[in-house]
This record gives sequence, C-alpha cells and structure tokens, in this order.
Amino acid sequence: MLRLFLKLYWKFFGWKISGTFPHQYKKIVLAVAPHTHWVDVMTGFIARQALQIEHAKFLGKKELFVWPLGWILRKMGGTPVDRFAKKGMVDQVVALFNAHETFMLGISPEGTRKRVDSLRTGFYHIAKKAGVPIVPIGFDYANRRVVVGDAFFPGEDEAADLKKIIAFYADITGKRPELDLRHLKQPEDASN
Repeated sequence: MLRLFLKLYWKFFGWKISGTFPHQYKKIVLAVAPHTHWVDVMTGFIARQALQIEHAKFLGKKELFVWPLGWILRKMGGTPVDRFAKKGMVDQVVALFNAHETFMLGISPEGTRKRVDSLRTGFYHIAKKAGVPIVPIGFDYANRRVVVGDAFFPGEDEAADLKKIIAFYADITGKRPELDLRHLKQPEDASN
C-alpha cells in the first residue's frame, strides 16, 4: 500500500530523475541533501524506489530500534548505531560496509534540518575509510527532480572534495529554500 501511495505521489507532483545512478558499484555512500523538511524522508523513499535501490539503508540511533518501531524501521532500511559507543560512529559504519558484500547508505551531509554553515564530514570519512565512492543526490523541489551526481572516491584533498560536493548542491532548491545549501557556494564558483 505504501509503495502505491509513493508512486502516486511521484507521478502526481511530476517528479523526475536527473542523472544516471551508478549501479555498477555494490557499496556506496549516498550524500543526500538538502534536508530541510520532514517531507524529505518521504521524497527519499520515493527516490530510492525510482532509482531501483530499495536496499539502500539509513542510520538511526539504536534507542529507536525497540519493538514495534524497531521492526518498522528495519523493514524500511534503518540500521541502528550507538552514538555513545567507544567505537565512534564512523568506525561503526565502516564495520557495516566491511561486513556486507552489498551496502548502500544514505546520509544527510548537513546532519540536521536546520541551516548550516558547513557540511558535517562523517559521510566523507566513512566513504574514505571504507574505500567506497560517494554519490551526491539532491532533492530539487523547485524543479521537482532528484538529481544524481557523479560517483567519486574521496581523495587526498578533503577541502577540494567538499568544495566539489558543495558546488553540486549550489543549484538545488530544498523544500524550505532558506535552509538549503545554496548559500555555501564559493564566490569563485558563482561564475560556473
């Protein structure tokens, strides 16, 4: 029933996919942004279905994964993490990548629905330590499209890689535009 509702929502509001998803990779960090509204979660589930990556996971604090909510979250692709474990969040998630032959994980690089002045870098360090590519994905509400960026492996220059990611989101309008990432675009990028 939920899948039918999501398909109807997708068609009714005229959403489209822009770009090509790199299905050749079995392990990926999906940097999904901007995350400005609770509706982004629904848009994410619809996009996951439209991109044919229903097996993609998301993280949740382990405290949420108790009966019956835990069962529902796991069915939806949720993976619990312990925010207070001695093994840090990045290492916990890298262990998940290492334990699975196929593992795709969607993470919001902002880490919040509020306006941010910089991206959190956990997603970047997860990809780097796990040796997997990052695929930026943008929810562009102004143009009703899910934009799939080019996959890339984190390099030695973190600042340059993050600049590339910010440039990707620079033309993507969130559900609440005042909270999206367009303000992070560097002045020298404005002419591109």
